[in-house]
Amino acid sequence: MENPKIRFKGFTKDWEQRKLGEVSESYSGGTPSVGNKSYYGGSIPFIRSAEINSESTELFLTEEGLTNSSARMVSKGDILYALYGATSGETGRSRINGAINQAILAILPHDGYDSEFLMQWLRKSKQNITDIYLQGGQGNLSGAIVKALEVNFPSLAEQRQIGNYFQSIDKLITLHQRKCEQTKKLKKYMLQKMFPRNGAKVPEIRFYGFTYDWEQRKLSEITTMHARIGWQNLRTSEFLDSGDYMLITGTDFNDGAINYSTCHFVERERYEQDKHIQIKNGSILITKDGTLGKVAYVQGLSMPATLNAGVFNVEIKDETEVNDKYLFQYLKAPFLMDYVNKKATGGTIKHLNQNILVDFPVFMPSKAEQEEIGTYFEKLDNLITLHQRKCDELKKMKKYMLQNMFI
Repeated sequence: MENPKIRFKGFTKDWEQRKLGEVSESYSGGTPSVGNKSYYGGSIPFIRSAEINSESTELFLTEEGLTNSSARMVSKGDILYALYGATSGETGRSRINGAINQAILAILPHDGYDSEFLMQWLRKSKQNITDIYLQGGQGNLSGAIVKALEVNFPSLAEQRQIGNYFQSIDKLITLHQRKCEQTKKLKKYMLQKMFPRNGAKVPEIRFYGFTYDWEQRKLSEITTMHARIGWQNLRTSEFLDSGDYMLITGTDFNDGAINYSTCHFVERERYEQDKHIQIKNGSILITKDGTLGKVAYVQGLSMPATLNAGVFNVEIKDETEVNDKYLFQYLKAPFLMDYVNKKATGGTIKHLNQNILVDFPVFMPSKAEQEEIGTYFEKLDNLITLHQRKCDELKKMKKYMLQNMFI
């Protein structure tokens, strides 16, 4: 039998092929009658297929519900395999002690077979399994199908080393995901606290040394807004796959930044048509069509760029009074879309016109305080990006290693 492309040092023995049902015990559960209220609302977590990787459940069973149904108990660490519906083929290890329903198969490996190794193999093989048995679409698997799956196993020692390796990667991914979410929550909280609200002249939280009241200005007083005018609109047939002049559209916005890998290009004459929509690093952009009110701050732009219709270029009138990063964060906060939605007065705004934006109120502290606030939120954004990038890199590495450390 062939060996995997990548192995840990010291392991040379051939792997052996076994059916999953030969090396494990497995069982499914059931669902207590939903019409019997005495079966629900107890203390036993009732794990459903969408919750196999969760630390909590939406429903709980009573002892009576467990006893009078086919629901079965599983323990923390047991392999859980989703059989039904949109989650068919998903695999996890239970994070809690609880009961499972008929849409989950619990898999308990025999001695000599490692749970983490087997779970990682099932995750790696998900696409292949669903392609064969579900033709790639939504449907149901069965315990018989899973038991018949043929798995290649190395020695127990090698299984454990492989399982521990992927478990370590999963922990790192979870760590960066958690830090990313925590930083997003912190940013959301600070956006609510570091800008004046409900008629106040100062925010609840300020940097040390700043005491002056903030000034309210209209967006039109501190900026000018430009977009490609109607007769200059670009047709998709004019979009180029490469070139010297980049075209930025609303679909290229990605969480406050521009995803340059999705941008198209245009001919020079289209770029030169309007100097007011020639974009540079530090430009602030707002979508006015499609998904309204998305805001992006341009950084890392390495070539001339212009806009298609549907995006405003917001230009600061006096940079000695207004800090670009502060204004970007203010526009990206919920205040702008809250204002737009109030202007809708019960209807739906399909286009974000200048006559809506001109009176948008912007609270302005001193330039020095603006710079402090802009820099603070920029650092939070950089942390979020760092953790997200690390997650993406780890997932990419894990995918590669899964393909090369198993047969």
